[in-house]
Amino acid sequence: MPVCDLDKRRPHAKKVMGLDVVVWWDRNEEAWKVFDDTCPHRLAPLSEGRIDQWGRLQCVYHGWCFGGSGDCKFIPQAPPDGPPVHTFKKACVAVYPSTVQHDIVWFWPNSDPQYKDIIMKKKPPYIPELDDPSYSKLMGNREIPYGYEVLIENLMDPAHVPYAHYVKADREGGRPVEMSIRKLDIDGFLAKQEWGSSKFMPPCIFYAFSERPSDPGNGTPKSDGSKMTQESSAPAAKRKMALIFICIPVSPGNSRLIWTFPRNFGVWIDQVVPRWIFHVGQNLILDSDLYLLHVEERKIMEVGFSNWQKACFVPTKSDALVVGFRKWLNKYAGGQVDWRGKFSGGLPATPPREQLMDRYWSHVVNCHSCNVAYKGLNALEVALQVLSVASLGIVAAAKQNALSGIARTTLVVMAVSFFVASRWLAHFIHKNFRYHDYDHAFR
Repeated sequence: MPVCDLDKRRPHAKKVMGLDVVVWWDRNEEAWKVFDDTCPHRLAPLSEGRIDQWGRLQCVYHGWCFGGSGDCKFIPQAPPDGPPVHTFKKACVAVYPSTVQHDIVWFWPNSDPQYKDIIMKKKPPYIPELDDPSYSKLMGNREIPYGYEVLIENLMDPAHVPYAHYVKADREGGRPVEMSIRKLDIDGFLAKQEWGSSKFMPPCIFYAFSERPSDPGNGTPKSDGSKMTQESSAPAAKRKMALIFICIPVSPGNSRLIWTFPRNFGVWIDQVVPRWIFHVGQNLILDSDLYLLHVEERKIMEVGFSNWQKACFVPTKSDALVVGFRKWLNKYAGGQVDWRGKFSGGLPATPPREQLMDRYWSHVVNCHSCNVAYKGLNALEVALQVLSVASLGIVAAAKQNALSGIARTTLVVMAVSFFVASRWLAHFIHKNFRYHDYDHAFR
């Protein structure tokens, strides 16, 4: 998870590769920790607990407290003059090796003690743009109701953008796209396309980068959901940007996307415009093909992951990266995510469309900026309604000669304006923070 969306005051529940983990800030060690989200006492979720006054992770069920190494520090029910049961190995919580790189918390998905120092040997992928202070690096994250495999191949496919996302005035904006893979091995692949280059950095990063500001073709979106256009604010030779997507397997039929679009021009925009404003457009892009991909994944499951290339007809170069990813997946990863027996292999049932495309639980609650904006806009909506009622109340309560006709008219107009504004704001909140359907037939 991006550190910017983690609250140090509370533990956070996350699922990664079928593992239920709790992410929390250990202020004693000044580090983010990743534990198994299970209290060893009665298996209650530690993510529902709290950080106590001593900076320990406390289980809210019976008050057991744990330090940053997973060791149990205190069992309230144990007599102080009795055996030190809190020191027993069975009282400890499983700890996953973790680190922070590029302002993202990473962890090794195995709590066996032999991997205690694995992070020192196998560090997360390094992306230079995210380490360069001259680049903007606003991040976003969202829970996605389709799997990791479909998520990655969709992000590698620019040809679908003018049709599925409708970011161009010309709906028939598709054209031949020159894309090719230069190298494919266990470490992923490097690809070349018209507007730049891209890398697949296994198992979860797709990283596209460009050094020139021209329109990349096929409507590739930038960070605010619009197309990239040439600006005169910076020399063309020096302007650079990248599209970085981190795709995390969560469970069969579910994944998590972390995105950031660093650039070294127009950086001031990100310092002035709130992050949630960018997320409104970015979530609309994710929504516009969400249902298509949810259904597509089920059709792939029906034919079998190993039969993908037989079932899908991919004759053009625009699918080169998608084909390359599937080749890598089959050759080096067994064709699909290894859930280590945690799941039966089937996909979850398709929920109602409004639940499938929900924004609140999939994004807003996990995004600090959008959560603050959601609460603030809801408070403003209530304030507008109160002002509307108050304005009418003044008119009704005032004696006939206490207010002039102009004053009465002004108050009535204000009341109507406040009410209309509150209704518009309620619609805006629902559409951008709750649910926004996408009907391609009328776009």
